[in-house]
Amino acid sequence: MKVLITGVDGYSGWPLALHLLARGHDVAGLDNFVTRKRVREVGSHSATPVLPFPKRQAAIEKHLGKTLRFYKGDMTDYDFVKFVVEREAPDSVVHLAEQRSAPYSMIDVHHAVATQVENVTGTLHLIYALREAAPRAHLVKMGTMGEYGTPNMEIPEGFFEAEFRGRKDRLPFPRQAGSWYHWSKVFDSGDVMFACKIFGLKATDVMQGVIYGTRTPEITDPALLTRFDFDETWGTALNRFVVEAVLGLPITPYGHGGQTRGFIALEDSMQSLRLAVEHPPAAGEYRVWNQFDAAYSVNELAELTKKVAEEFDLHPTIEHPPDPRVEAEQHYYQPIHDNLLALGYQRTRTLEDNLREIFRDLIRYRRRLEARRHVVMPTVNWRDADNRGKLVERIPVAHPPTSSGEVPPPSETPAPERPEV
Repeated sequence: MKVLITGVDGYSGWPLALHLLARGHDVAGLDNFVTRKRVREVGSHSATPVLPFPKRQAAIEKHLGKTLRFYKGDMTDYDFVKFVVEREAPDSVVHLAEQRSAPYSMIDVHHAVATQVENVTGTLHLIYALREAAPRAHLVKMGTMGEYGTPNMEIPEGFFEAEFRGRKDRLPFPRQAGSWYHWSKVFDSGDVMFACKIFGLKATDVMQGVIYGTRTPEITDPALLTRFDFDETWGTALNRFVVEAVLGLPITPYGHGGQTRGFIALEDSMQSLRLAVEHPPAAGEYRVWNQFDAAYSVNELAELTKKVAEEFDLHPTIEHPPDPRVEAEQHYYQPIHDNLLALGYQRTRTLEDNLREIFRDLIRYRRRLEARRHVVMPTVNWRDADNRGKLVERIPVAHPPTSSGEVPPPSETPAPERPEV
């Protein structure tokens, strides 16, 4: 099967390319490397060294014996998007090329607008390119469980039966997004659903939980590592907790720590996306999958991180700084996730086992973490209209970034080169 991955240089896009190539699929990808630049913008870098893209392609050929075709360009350029779709004629497109950080979208008006304009524009460009150049292709769109918010009832997979004043209908489940980023994903979902209706496209909207992990079975060499962000803007709560433990800092669940979300391991996320690609819906069908294994509160994550850290002779404490976000700190959370299981999805490892692997990798790259320990704690406050000044104050000046968007390493990282191809 021919698969096009947008955002192939990203945390999910890169291991998905490896996963699909290793299973015999023909894979191409596109990216504009903006995440590398934006992580640099907030003064951070990946905990794991990420090679320039030509070296990533060479590593695929060396270790997998496969070829990943690549196109450098921007999803906001419709001519570029249409050109790639026409040239590749994919059977499936996995759309991951979006600004993915809620805190980044909350920095100020400019970051909020950029997030919504880029995300919605890129999705619409892809929809129209598929309509014109590959109308039979299956669109797998990466959504987020954050679209739903935390309603005081079970969360169905996209749709539910509703009754009001004696009338019944099957309707999209209400969205209650919690950031400008999450609202952009709500708009994406509506656009894709509408495109299926008017153009007869077929799509799977994957409402993904929080992904964790540093490796998949295909990542067998440091040259194949995916990125791992840990700063308060780009890293997840679990990523921050592990880094805090490695650096000897307190583990810091925000507020009361009852905020609960669905989580899934990186390798299991790849499994679920592959199942979507290999089992497309019918023409005109828009389907929704809630993609996660289990739900955890940030307090539960903090306690588990502390437990695993002690196995590595690390002894972090747990502290509760004020929550910079506008969110319920104690709430009901019960999403349904049956559709993936019906296709044979099986969880591979527990969160605890994955945490051990994350600790082993991050301890190896401790020097990279030490160089950016100041970016872990929050500066972006949801209630402030302009957080830019606080971010600028913390950006280091001693080690300017390379042209690839990565900060010059400690010794673990190969010499930088430009990522353009």
